[in-house]
Amino acid sequence: MPNSTSATMREVPVSGRPAPPRGHTLRLDIQGLRAVAVGLVVLSHAGVAQVSGGYIGVDVFFVISGFLITSLLLRELATTGRVSVSSFYARRALRLLPASSLVIAVTLGGAWLFLSKARLAEYAGDAFAGVLYAVNFRLAAAGTDYLAQNSPPSPFQHFWSLAVEEQFYLVWPLLLLLTWRVARGRRRVVAVPLGILCLGSFAAGVLMTDSSAPWAYFGSLTRVWELGAGALLSLATDRLERLPAAVAAPLTWLGLACVTLAAVRYDDETAFPGYHALLPVVGTVLVLAGGCTSTPFGAGWLLGRRPLVWVGGLSYGWYLWHWPLLVIAPAALGRPDGTAEVPLALGLSAAALGLAWLTLRLVENPARFHRAFRRRPRRALAFGAALSAGVAALTLTATAVPPTIEVGGPAPALAQALSDAPAPQARLTELLTSPPTALPSNLALPLTQVKSSRSAVYRDGCHVDHAATRTRPCVYGDRASSRTVVLFGDSHAAQWFPALQQLATARGWKLVSLTKASCKVADVTLVKEHKPYTACDAWHSDALARIRSLRPVLVVASSSDAGDPARPTTDPLQQWTTGFARTFRDLGRSGARVAALLDTPWPKGDPIDCAARNSLQLHACADHVPGATRDATRGSAIRAAASTTATTVIDPTPWLCAPRTGNCPVVVADTAVYRDGSHLSEAYAEALAPVLAPSLDRLVGAN
Repeated sequence: MPNSTSATMREVPVSGRPAPPRGHTLRLDIQGLRAVAVGLVVLSHAGVAQVSGGYIGVDVFFVISGFLITSLLLRELATTGRVSVSSFYARRALRLLPASSLVIAVTLGGAWLFLSKARLAEYAGDAFAGVLYAVNFRLAAAGTDYLAQNSPPSPFQHFWSLAVEEQFYLVWPLLLLLTWRVARGRRRVVAVPLGILCLGSFAAGVLMTDSSAPWAYFGSLTRVWELGAGALLSLATDRLERLPAAVAAPLTWLGLACVTLAAVRYDDETAFPGYHALLPVVGTVLVLAGGCTSTPFGAGWLLGRRPLVWVGGLSYGWYLWHWPLLVIAPAALGRPDGTAEVPLALGLSAAALGLAWLTLRLVENPARFHRAFRRRPRRALAFGAALSAGVAALTLTATAVPPTIEVGGPAPALAQALSDAPAPQARLTELLTSPPTALPSNLALPLTQVKSSRSAVYRDGCHVDHAATRTRPCVYGDRASSRTVVLFGDSHAAQWFPALQQLATARGWKLVSLTKASCKVADVTLVKEHKPYTACDAWHSDALARIRSLRPVLVVASSSDAGDPARPTTDPLQQWTTGFARTFRDLGRSGARVAALLDTPWPKGDPIDCAARNSLQLHACADHVPGATRDATRGSAIRAAASTTATTVIDPTPWLCAPRTGNCPVVVADTAVYRDGSHLSEAYAEALAPVLAPSLDRLVGAN
């Protein structure tokens, strides 16, 4: 997040042009570095492939922030021996809140008007968390929810970095004051506890990037070291100012090269932050350190150019405005997928820069330098609190009064229709052939709740995450039964849990659920984050060993058609056939019959968002086979492997798509078919139990 402190370590005048304070050199290079950082973030978000790692601009801002804020605090300590906490937070309130409050309010209005009506409560919650500087925790929690990971981005997502900064500054001034007094102003001693904190934070970031990437990315604990790196550097400013120009100048160029290298070499698959964050952080430290010495040959020659300095002065507003425009404007313009191609995204980013200039002139500076707040920190804090309370009230109002989703008449109850039908498959075919054209008024589960609905396999933590290498003891149905049925695979196996649980309860089976995120049935090592998904291989072996010990009567195996091999071959059909055959044979050695449940057809985009947007024209959201099949090769491989291993293949396509037309609706009778871009909804999967039952009954009875 672009830091709120100017590169001169003092407030910027109303003109927006920084003026050097007495006795201190104007650091135009820092303003230019902020321009580089925000430019990288914006270009990355706009989809410019050449700077796919542009998100490291946030890390650059963190270091700059720690350096400038700590320099201000140290100067106050050296001058007065104390830190005025009220004045510190008053300055931050006046600098941050007018612009952020405006952006949150406008963004919430845009989301209400143009984004998914089914997600308005979610977005309002993000806005409320943004007001409280806690949205990073909300995003981290959502990121660990496997079923929420592929959701469209929130228009308030970029507020996470502002939240991290404010959480740091909630404690840093007090901690600095305490250590300053204990150390009696000796900067070397002050640096010791800060250095320990930075090392601990960096270690936590490396460890959590492997075990819980969302918490590593959004968490404040794993980002403290980046702000702390800038703070440590500020403690050495006096020494750095004495660096020879012949040393300082190369340092700045080397630092700028590190930042640039990270921006062009990293991408969305880079395990970040982890140890990869060292490159942009060290690079920023080098630029700041070398810039402490005035030299005409350093990177300041480039960074101090007027265009960069101008953009650096607008970096805070540009950062705030660019993301909501990129998320909301394509939907407002009627883009069918709600996304913007690179040219449009760049145009929107340019518009955001114009909004940043207007916000600086009309909102930020007038509030920040108003004489009513001069030397009146309490009044400034009250003003900030009023702004926050007003925006918070707006978010709560939006939650209480969501936009209306138009509906049509009632539809038959799917679950009851199938359970009562003498031939459930035939009845389902009738309903698939004549799906509702408008969202039914009696939808089994309100559209706004379809995504948040979770079966026991998720509520109990039985669907393990990417890092897990061991299965969990998750048993359902009749625990004392001698007939054990195992559900095995990834989340596309877990989506069938509601149906299997219903059958297990009704038939007295013991149901054991063994599923893991993105871990396929086939014995093929996948690629994840540019490296082999070894955690899947370990879990896969553990699951097969557990199944052998269970001696089940039936194993239902299923997995998504997504995912790429870590070592692809020229014959993918043969590679997948061999992988599935190995697994099916291993499962058969347990004495169980094996049912391979093919992957379900995939919808177009997000079906819930589409249904909310086209609630009276649901046909616009339907997909069709064979296009709805994610990877036909995978299905062919399963059939080929099954033919040599006595495995039964069950194809669910007729349960989701009309047989003659190939139409795959997003709503059947009174039930939403999908919860997201690939998974069945809990209600639809449960309703299909009578259709799935005949195949499983034959296999269980034959064993």
